Amino acid sequence: MRQTNRPDARPRASHFIDGVYVEDDAGETIDVIYPATGEVIATVHAATQAVIDRAFESARAAQAAWAATPPRERGRVLTRAAQILRERNREMSILETMDTGKPLQETLVADATSGADALEYFGGIAAGLTGEHIPLGEDWAYTIREPLGVCVGIGAWNYPTQIACWKAAPALACGNAMVFKPSETTPLCTLKVAEILIEAGLPAGLFNVVQGAGAVGGALTTDPRADKVSLTGSVPTGRKVYSAAAESMKHVTMELGGKSPMLVFDDADLEDAVGGAILGNFYSSGQICTNGTRVFVQKGLRARFVERMAERMRDAVIGDPLDEATNFGPLVSARQMEIVERYLKIAEDEGARRVVGGERLDRPGYWLTPALFDGVTDDMTMAREEIFGPVLSVLEFDDEDEGIARANATEFGLSAGVFTRDIGRAHRVIGRLRAGTCFINSYNDAPVEMPFGGVKMSGIGRENAKAAIEHYSQVKSVYVRMGRVEAPF
Repeated sequence: MRQTNRPDARPRASHFIDGVYVEDDAGETIDVIYPATGEVIATVHAATQAVIDRAFESARAAQAAWAATPPRERGRVLTRAAQILRERNREMSILETMDTGKPLQETLVADATSGADALEYFGGIAAGLTGEHIPLGEDWAYTIREPLGVCVGIGAWNYPTQIACWKAAPALACGNAMVFKPSETTPLCTLKVAEILIEAGLPAGLFNVVQGAGAVGGALTTDPRADKVSLTGSVPTGRKVYSAAAESMKHVTMELGGKSPMLVFDDADLEDAVGGAILGNFYSSGQICTNGTRVFVQKGLRARFVERMAERMRDAVIGDPLDEATNFGPLVSARQMEIVERYLKIAEDEGARRVVGGERLDRPGYWLTPALFDGVTDDMTMAREEIFGPVLSVLEFDDEDEGIARANATEFGLSAGVFTRDIGRAHRVIGRLRAGTCFINSYNDAPVEMPFGGVKMSGIGRENAKAAIEHYSQVKSVYVRMGRVEAPF
């Protein structure tokens, strides 16, 4: 595999607090691995309690003045940050590729750009975050939308830049401060986001970044100085964080895992359906929570679908992620590769037919070819558990009612998709699918203007769009009596 020249990915220090880089080498060492080669490209230290205290104290001190800042001024800062992020898209995309292993072809259009979209969107609506007037005859009432205080953000490793911005933008627009912990697997990009926010004029202390694994996340979640926790992660982690936050009645947003269905009807456009399934299974090497990994294909189309999918999968360009010709990269870590390989073995042991892919490549790094399985049934492990890797399962169904019932037979409810030329059927089916983020003749689109989130075990709350404002602010109601107060004594 030809390697392009890589820039130095080492950050100036591990943490970013009160507007400056902070180091405390007493914290546990965390090696940053480039997934394409397995090399250590940087090292950071997990936050000690002293670092955590400094982050919360800084956030608390800055938040009150930020909340009192006119919303239009808050919006201008976010809009400027969006502009800077776009201007540095290539630099940020290269760092994202080194952090995650995702191809540069992908990160150039899907990572820093979507983060900039979030900053721009919430910067644009900040001035319009108003309350309402409620007429009550002679008396009246009004509401005020207030910030929550200090929000804790906990990110996942698959979209570090995007997730940081998706959480920071609405939080800051509403007048909050944020202490953000990126995944210990991908700790680099969020530090650059913090730099850009300061450069754009954000007062120091309002967006602090601390590094660490589960212990640091637990300390942030349970800290009494935190008013809200927003997590993107797995269901097991979400259970723990949600439970811990409930102890002190913190506000929460949980964006968790999925085992999402994609229903492909006989009348679907075959190329579009195959393309949607590729986007819903192999983009980011399959490491996307919304992925439609249970592809239900109606009986009359299944054989053609599997044949065409196998043909198009052979066009995947697997190579150096920093080469823009590459469109399929490695898995994020050795551990994730081992997890996926274990599921591949279980799938074959349980009787699924491997059509193509699922092979470990003989090269440094964490490389598995995209895998297609046919003959999958609902009771198989690969149809019930989230694999989080490039594994597509094809399941056959007969009619609409059967497809819907089987699609809903899961504890998850993050996403769902339908491919059909019958627009009436499309809306009818989507209306019966139990999922929070759905697609018709498309898959995995995530514009900031559209709310994002799941139901059932896939989470609570929504990110993006105006819906996110509800989760980063609270409403104060004020009753105004215009006449005399009458009392019984």
